[in-house]
Parts: sequence; structure tokens; C-alpha cells
Amino acid sequence: MTTERPLRVAIIGAGPAGTYAADILTKQGLDVSIDIIERLPAPFGLVRYGVAPDHPRIKQIIVALANVLGRGDIRLLANVNVGTDLTLEDLREHYDAIIFATGSFYDADLNIPGIDLEGSYGAADFVSWYDGHPDVPRTWPLEAKEVAVLGVGNVALDVARILAKHVPDLMPTEIPQNVQEGLEASPVTDVHVFGRRGPAQVKFSPLELRELGHVPDVDVIVYPEDYDFDEGSMAAIEASHQTKQLVKTLTDWTLREPTGASRRIHLHFLQSPHEVLGEDGRVVGIRMERQRLTGDGNVEGTGEFIDYPVQAVYRAVGYWGTEIDGVPFNHDKGVIRNVEGRVVDDNGTPVPGFYTTGWIKRGPVGLIGHTKSDAAETISHVVEDAPSLYAGTHASAEQLSPDNILRLLKDRGVPVVQWRDWEVLDAHERGLGEPSGRERVKVVPREDMTDVALKRTHA
Repeated sequence: MTTERPLRVAIIGAGPAGTYAADILTKQGLDVSIDIIERLPAPFGLVRYGVAPDHPRIKQIIVALANVLGRGDIRLLANVNVGTDLTLEDLREHYDAIIFATGSFYDADLNIPGIDLEGSYGAADFVSWYDGHPDVPRTWPLEAKEVAVLGVGNVALDVARILAKHVPDLMPTEIPQNVQEGLEASPVTDVHVFGRRGPAQVKFSPLELRELGHVPDVDVIVYPEDYDFDEGSMAAIEASHQTKQLVKTLTDWTLREPTGASRRIHLHFLQSPHEVLGEDGRVVGIRMERQRLTGDGNVEGTGEFIDYPVQAVYRAVGYWGTEIDGVPFNHDKGVIRNVEGRVVDDNGTPVPGFYTTGWIKRGPVGLIGHTKSDAAETISHVVEDAPSLYAGTHASAEQLSPDNILRLLKDRGVPVVQWRDWEVLDAHERGLGEPSGRERVKVVPREDMTDVALKRTHA
């Protein structure tokens, strides 16, 4: 296909999904001009703002993402919010195709009585706080001695571990100063993690679970009465090496005696949240219903209830995507309505030039490898549709010029952070960590991030 200009593509979101989509698109033999538009002043999405700070191994994914964004053939336009700084109409006028890779940052709902009491939180909000997200408050109410965490995925483990871990053991990490100070003041002694199904159905990764057993001065306590395996559980163990590893680790822990550590993480299974208990509008406990396995790995309630005294509840029951005004959204699944990455309207008709990838496309499941294959599927449709994308754009050559979108943002007073500006902020954060031997200390307030990145101040 011969054209007089590159295909102009905007990718909304500079996390793994958006970055992989850009990388794959550059390798398709098309003449393309790609802008990745990111609402935060820093790239990398949930790798920067969703991975616990004491898991630097996972954060190494940033190195691979930086290699793509720093090549020079993909332009980063960060600190630009679609919906306010740029409208969908702006995007349509300046690009042939728009790929939404905005991810899932918000907590899924849990519809039980008392979930809205003071002291009941979404795990995603807490993760954003301890990861120094610029758009959340600087403080967090860490006032509970006993805490419940609902869920048996890695986010639940992260929340439990960060709550229970002593601050000196977090100091080699990149936690910001406000997070350090908040955790130092926490009176927590016991964190209870609850799973609705049995040990063979947990969603932890084996490595994360094993790491939990090595946190200094924290005992992991499990309860033999929470252990049951039906036919479905045994089949799951036999079918999956990962499940077998998880069950072995958990079973080994039933034989360990507590060491008398000053903090404890309790792992409970076959218990489903029934009600958050409150007094005077605050959390004072949680009522769990004992479950029993039904033979196929699923569970049903027994009618037996257990009350636990807790002063805070964190729900880690999944992430939920954010709707973008004007983009078709599936409210049942929390994703952009799409077929294989092509955005479709309520009737299933493709919306010309609109695509999606990552968690906002398929829901918050899967690992980085899934994100790559997911992006490849979406990009294959962009390539297939390329002739019609050119033909469907009625904008002038000036509007489609890469310089024009920058002029528009400048006229609107948006302080755009490009890749070279991010490198300034990155070096600044690394410099903050250097005196204490840390890889970096995050700058948290958005204004401070942009000031440093754009060399308006280094204070």
C-alpha cells in the first residue's frame, strides 16, 4: 500500500499494554507515526503504580518498556488527560486510529452489608497510596490493630505483606517518605486474609506465597480446619504444577509452630464475607460464613458464621476498568466493548478507527505474556483496516502533522512530559535514592513531578 503520509496512531496509556501495542505496530511494515498519550507524568502504568515496592524483580519489566519508549520512533506525550486536555473529537481530528490501553485501576465492588463503613477500603486505592500515585491523598488512615483482607490473589498478598512488614525491611525499596511515615505509625498486629474457596483454588503465584513465609518478625498462621480437598480440588492439583506448589507450601505451614513474632498474617480458607460489622459508623469486625466444597472445586454456604474483631477491611476482589465518555463500554464486565480489539457499539458494529488492548479490552486477568499476545491480536486488525483508516480520515495534512497536536496542547496550557523529560525525572528520583543506597525514591505530587521533568525546579 502506498500513501503520501504515515498512518497517524494514538495509543492511550503508557503501561505494558500500550507500549507493547506500539512496539508491535512499528514492526508491521506500515509507515506509521505513533503517539502514546499518558495521563500521568510518568510512563509504565501498573508496573510503576501497581506492583508492591518490595518486588523489584517484577519492576524489571520497566527496563524492557523503557527500551521501547526510548528508541525514538515512538513519541510519549505524558501528563495529558483524554477527556479534559484532549477530547475524543480532538483525537479523531489528529489521528487515523486510536487504541485505548487505559487499563483497570479501580476496585471491583463487593455487595455486602457494611462495606461502606468508615475503615472499609478498596485494595487498589491502598496500593496506589503505598506506590506513590500522584492522584491519591498523601496520607492513609492506618489506625487498625487487626485487619481483614478479602481475596486470595497476589494483590491481597501484597496488601497483607505491606501492612504487616516492618518499615526498616521496606527501606531498601523506593517507597516515598510519606508512605514510610504512615507505615511507621501503624499499630497493626494481625492481618487476616480470607478466601471463599479452598487451598487448591487460591490465585497466588507460588513465589509470592513462599516469600510471605520469609518476612522478618512476621508469623504466617494457617488453620487445619480450613483445609479440605474435594474431587475437583484433587483434579486441579494433578493438572497444574503451580497449584501443586501452592498447596504444598500451604500444607507445610500447617505443621509450623508460631515463633512469637510481633506481627501475624492469618490465612483463612472456605470462608465467604457475609457482613462488615460496625459501630458508630466504623468497622469493628467482619462476619464470615463457613463454606463447603461441592465436589467440583466450587463452594456453597453452610449457614455457620464466624465473627472476627477487625478495625479495617480491604477488599482485593479484582480491578475494574474506567469508562471513557463516548467510547462504548460493557458495564457488566468493566471493559470497553470490543471484538478481538476492534471497538464495537451496542449493536456489535465496529466503531471506525477505535481499538483497544490490555485489561480494558479483556478484563484484569493474565500476566505480561497475555498482554503481548493481546496487543498482537489488536494490531493485526489495525493493519488489516489500514486502507480504510486512511480513507476514513477527513482531517487536513496540517491537522495530521505530529507537530500540530503539540501546538494544540501548548495553546491549552498543558505541560506535556515527553520521553526526554521523563529521563530528567527518572535521574532525579535515582539521585534521591543514591545517598541511602536505594534505586530511587519516588517523587509523589503531580506538580513536583512535572516541575522536575520540565526543569522548572529541582527542589
